[in-house]
Amino acid sequence: MRLASVDVRARRAAEPSEPESEEATEPVHHEHPHTEHQEHSHTEHQEHSHTEHQEHSHTEHQEHSHTEHHPGHDYNHMKDKFMTELGHLPIPVWAVAAIVVVVLVLVACFIFCLFKKCFAKKKKPKKVRERKTGRRKKEKEGEGEAGEKEGEVKKEGEEEEKEQEKLGRLEFSLDYNFTDTQLIVGIIQAQDLAAMDMGGTSDPYVKVFLLPDKKKKYETKVQRKNLCPVFNETFIFKHDIIGEIKIPMNSVDLGQPMQQWRDVESGEKEEQERLGDICISLRYVPTAGKLTVNIMEAKNLKKMDVGGLSDPYVKIVLQQNGKRIKKKKTTVKKNTLNPYFNESFSFDVPFEQIQKVQVVITVFDYDKLGSNDPIGKTFMGYGATGVGLRHWSEMIANPRRPVAQWHTLLPEEEVDAAVKAKPR
Repeated sequence: MRLASVDVRARRAAEPSEPESEEATEPVHHEHPHTEHQEHSHTEHQEHSHTEHQEHSHTEHQEHSHTEHHPGHDYNHMKDKFMTELGHLPIPVWAVAAIVVVVLVLVACFIFCLFKKCFAKKKKPKKVRERKTGRRKKEKEGEGEAGEKEGEVKKEGEEEEKEQEKLGRLEFSLDYNFTDTQLIVGIIQAQDLAAMDMGGTSDPYVKVFLLPDKKKKYETKVQRKNLCPVFNETFIFKHDIIGEIKIPMNSVDLGQPMQQWRDVESGEKEEQERLGDICISLRYVPTAGKLTVNIMEAKNLKKMDVGGLSDPYVKIVLQQNGKRIKKKKTTVKKNTLNPYFNESFSFDVPFEQIQKVQVVITVFDYDKLGSNDPIGKTFMGYGATGVGLRHWSEMIANPRRPVAQWHTLLPEEEVDAAVKAKPR
């Protein structure tokens, strides 16, 4: 019975695909005792594993030898293996196919975009060449020359503007004197200039001239190794005076027309007597009774030193009825004919007295040895005429607001006589 049982189980192990194996196993389990069943199953397990091992090694040997001896069947083997692995996946085949299709579409789109981008880049030089060839043809035929020249001029102008924006900034002032027909140009300062020297600095100066003749040219002083120079220099452009004729009106009979010849006299003497100009700002606050005088700057002062320059400073005197009430003075500006002060001085003047006081401005040349020489003088307030009277009236008409005005310096004797000549 034991041998028969072993044979049956060996057969069953050799033929695992038969459906009768389940029925044959059940009666064998009930007929034999427990010990016999253990020995039988143990023997069956050994024989079954041994048989499977032999079959598996034999199959691998056949496949290996088949692969080695038949390399043309690799594709079929990989295909079968892929289908076997595909069958073990937890998702259906149609889902795998859909994923593969989507991936292929994405790859195709990516390749198309790369191709389009590269193709567009390659096309640009062709267009440029076509344009260049078209321009050359037009130039040969004599067409489009004016348009190209205008384009080049515009490009050059834009490049110049870009370069100018990076060169720095210049602060200047313009003023026109209608009475004397003079254009006054002030060069104040520059900032953030371009460095032109090897050391990272520059030696800037400013040249001023009128277009288109460029006959009259002015230049400021050179500021050494400075990218933010302060110049504070003023230049006057005016017509050249050939001569003049003075007619005393008290000897002319205005009742009848007059026509006669007279000799033209030279006007150089008047030009030589010019002492310079000074810019003054006045501000008055009636409620506080405070008068503020700001000495801003002077220009074209008379040369007082041997070197052709001066050391100017300004003296301010507040007086009433010829009596000095208070005096102030600015700092000394060395070696310049166009000093910049911008210094303010305050005086207490009640509103009842503002029409009775005078502000006398005198510009001096400072000397270390000896007395300081006066360059010129002017005054405002009571008894003033012309610019002095107009400036004072504008200050009173605009309380709490500073009013600036240029004044021409006159000889000291002339101003003193004008101050004393007026009734008190």
